[in-house]
Amino acid sequence: MKVLAFAATSSSKSINKQLVKYATSLINSAAHEIEIIDLNDFEMPLFSEDKEAEVGVPEAAHAFFNKITASDAIVISFAEHNGSYTVAYKNIFDWASRISMQVFQGKPMVMLATSPGPGGAASVLKGAADSSVYFNGKVVGTLSVPSFYDNFDAATGVVKEEALATELSNLMQQLADAADSASAIADETNTVTA
Repeated sequence: MKVLAFAATSSSKSINKQLVKYATSLINSAAHEIEIIDLNDFEMPLFSEDKEAEVGVPEAAHAFFNKITASDAIVISFAEHNGSYTVAYKNIFDWASRISMQVFQGKPMVMLATSPGPGGAASVLKGAADSSVYFNGKVVGTLSVPSFYDNFDAATGVVKEEALATELSNLMQQLADAADSASAIADETNTVTA
């Protein structure tokens, strides 16, 4: 199984990148291939219908969409800018939706978020989870990690607050199980139709 993971931000020092790296380390890597991508590798012009008419859908949008297509599961950790998505993520997402509104392509997903403050980027996480159904997202679960610097040990790269660490570990197991189940169903369908 292949798990695609990324932080929904372009910041090179993002705490959400640290969180998504830790989260994916909890998945059995012997049974699952983990690919963590950087949104900076998918820079594009700001989306507008005028820009789309002028240049079409950029190749980077197709590359991002194809990463989702090639995956069996997705992990996203959302940074919150003024209560919403970062511009970097929203722009990539908007361009990808021009390829297909089914951006998440029915893949099982875990959505995470964190921030330095006690809110834990919960606003953007709720918005992302609530809207995912409109883009064919199958959210297995969500987790907001509040007060990142109090709950995450940057030196060791792990969530140190026990209840959060346990909840995150359980979510990653649920995601792996969902991906394995979806893959088994797909294999069975392919065998029957072959």
